[in-house]
Amino acid sequence: MKISYLYEIVLFVLLILLQVLLLNRLSLFGIATPVLYLYFLLKLPIGRNLFYVIISGFLLGLIIDVFLNTPGMNAAATTIVAACRKPLLNLFFEKEEYDEFVPGIYTATGPFIRFTILMVLLHLTLLFFIESFTLFNLPATLLRIAASSVISILLIFAFDSFIFKRKRGEQV
Repeated sequence: MKISYLYEIVLFVLLILLQVLLLNRLSLFGIATPVLYLYFLLKLPIGRNLFYVIISGFLLGLIIDVFLNTPGMNAAATTIVAACRKPLLNLFFEKEEYDEFVPGIYTATGPFIRFTILMVLLHLTLLFFIESFTLFNLPATLLRIAASSVISILLIFAFDSFIFKRKRGEQV
């Protein structure tokens, strides 16, 4: 088994545990809930097989749904985002990048920031509209999307900075 797949399995389990045990219990002002599990899809190598990415996204969302008792909402949103990952990667990253290139805050700062913002906004927009299933209270839903997006994006960047520095420190 390649080290990258082992790293992805550990990251998958770690993010699910963090989301279920810690982050879903946080709710800032009853509006914003941080979402960190999307970081897994952001950190997959650019050349990863589309089938692998979509199945991973579906399993990620499904496991979150099982623990949070949300019937398929996270699975649907995460699967759609996983399917949109490749076109969004092509939008922000050059085509000449290596297949095993992993986007990150220190490897490609500008493209990674734009890619992360768009992926998080897409995911949370899908998730909150699936959850509300109405346009009746649109301002409240948009406020939840904006607040959760800001917190999630900042948390993802902080997590990526911590992981990268830790890996870099171990290699030296």
